[in-house]
Amino acid sequence: MTTHIWGRTIEVSAMSVIDILIVTLLIYEFLVLIKGTRAFQMLVGVGVLIIAFYLARFGELRTLNWLISTSLPYAIFALIVVFQSEIRQALAKVGRKLTFARIGGRGGGSSYEDVVLAANLFAQNQTGALIVVERDIGLRTYIESGVPLEARLTYDLLATLFRPSAPLHDGAVIIQKDRIAAAACFLPLSMNPVLSTQLGTRHRAGIGITEETDAVAVIVSEETGSISLAMAGHIERDITVEYLRERLSELMHAYVPASALPTPIVSASELEAANGTARPHSPHPEGER
Repeated sequence: MTTHIWGRTIEVSAMSVIDILIVTLLIYEFLVLIKGTRAFQMLVGVGVLIIAFYLARFGELRTLNWLISTSLPYAIFALIVVFQSEIRQALAKVGRKLTFARIGGRGGGSSYEDVVLAANLFAQNQTGALIVVERDIGLRTYIESGVPLEARLTYDLLATLFRPSAPLHDGAVIIQKDRIAAAACFLPLSMNPVLSTQLGTRHRAGIGITEETDAVAVIVSEETGSISLAMAGHIERDITVEYLRERLSELMHAYVPASALPTPIVSASELEAANGTARPHSPHPEGER
């Protein structure tokens, strides 16, 4: 195919079009990957340095041109170090798309209803919790930072682990399929500057692990009892238990059957106060009757 641009004849082949489309797709995926992260701000700084390099070169600024030309070879290694997290995410994303693990889906025997029930309990009692569910990318590095359990995933065990008086309630619980691999695990904190300042350490840790891997994090706030779900560096806040069940079923490709949620336990005085039938207090103490 022949194209005339500004009076010049340019031969455009099918391979040239494919080449341009591939490069465009790579640039687009890279910009989407770093959008909203500190890497985007760093990329703007790199763009400023490139512009300064060409201005120094064509403006005959010899000293500036020498300085930039000397430091340019080292800048390549500096970029690799600075963007190591984004490069790791991009390679992991490519690997996930090429793997055949998703074609057949995950094992249907793994049910995460215990996670849903535990999140409901923690939300009622305003108990802080951070549960990380492993997907395709292994979490061995983070599992080794905690206390290994290798126990079967159950609602009772999750409720026990995150009890405020339990020695393992601090940190995250990591789940591998239908097993609790470890508890009290340390996770990387997200340094995303666009995150709300209202998010505490637990939420930032939940987002941070999903930035580094493809894991799913269920977070329960200790202050408000709200449930959040983090995935791929993004967080969905103040979600319901039913929505959590649907999202886990969708993300984990596993059927999560709906179970009756436990009824919250209330005292008799709270029940009477709610019904407006509280008994009047006696004007005399118990011992003076």
